Amino acid sequence: MSEKITIVGVEETIALPSVLRAWEAAGVSPNPHAGWGDEPFARRLRSTGEERLAFMDDQGIDLAVLSLNSPGVQNLAAADAVSVARDANDTLAAIVSEHPDRLQAFAAIPTPDPQAAAAELERAVTRLGFPGAMLYGRTGERLADDPAFDDLYSTAEQLAVPLHFHPQTPRQPVIDAYYSGLGGTGMGLATAGLGWYYDLGVQYLRMIFSGVFDRHPGLQVIAGHWGEVILFYLDHIGIMAHNARLPRPLLDYFTHNFWIAGSGTVSDRYLRWTAEVVGTDRMLYSTDFPYTFGTRPGGFPYLDTSHGVARSFLENAPFTHEEKRAIGSGNWERLTGSTS
Repeated sequence: MSEKITIVGVEETIALPSVLRAWEAAGVSPNPHAGWGDEPFARRLRSTGEERLAFMDDQGIDLAVLSLNSPGVQNLAAADAVSVARDANDTLAAIVSEHPDRLQAFAAIPTPDPQAAAAELERAVTRLGFPGAMLYGRTGERLADDPAFDDLYSTAEQLAVPLHFHPQTPRQPVIDAYYSGLGGTGMGLATAGLGWYYDLGVQYLRMIFSGVFDRHPGLQVIAGHWGEVILFYLDHIGIMAHNARLPRPLLDYFTHNFWIAGSGTVSDRYLRWTAEVVGTDRMLYSTDFPYTFGTRPGGFPYLDTSHGVARSFLENAPFTHEEKRAIGSGNWERLTGSTS
């Protein structure tokens, strides 16, 4: 009998009260899906300790890498972002310290102040022991390929830690142009339905075509949601590599600088396609808890990672045991130099 596969979830979301207070002060309207209130979903999002571990056990996750819900501190003024990020990282470190064998955390990074962002990444990694950081695409008008973030990317490269990117809501002009006139359905499409993934996927391409990975060839980026749409059009987009005179084929950036996770979408088709494009040695695992924990009436079963579905999905995947072990935890260990 094959040994049990260890599963590390690299996109396991948490809401911290200090960040919620900062968002509210910045004018964000409180809602349960961001972590406010006493509804079951909000409580799950804020859960720590034994309650969080119970959810992990239900999913079949051995180790969870916690990260702030989108957009982290990237919607705050520079001075506020720095102080809130430091407080959030100290809080995350304390949460992890209670169960270091079951929890890790991605650092919150104050990208509104790019210089402070690099310094906070270094502090979080060297002093708090974080394995990397979570970013959220745009910061105000700055996209992820903005040269202002070169120091941050250089620091990540020097520290040999990955940067996980998570989508955030597209800018209002994009929402108005493409998703208006559909009522609540429009906003759903603009966010978790479709818009999030296009918004971040285009930024990944901008990072490639603007030379971010040529300037920082060792930079490692984790892309959730099966690559934020880009993998499914990579052959077609590859035509642009020649036109843009990239120094290497477009696919090469994805097989040397990107790691792909499914973010709780338990789709056999997406799983097989990702393995075909980048190989199982560039795949990680995630459940996107609690956003895909259980289904509502009329919901989608491929967004349900409760009751052990996260584990059974990987265990039943059409791969060898060693490939499954690599996706579950081995690739994470190789990427971060850690053991789960």
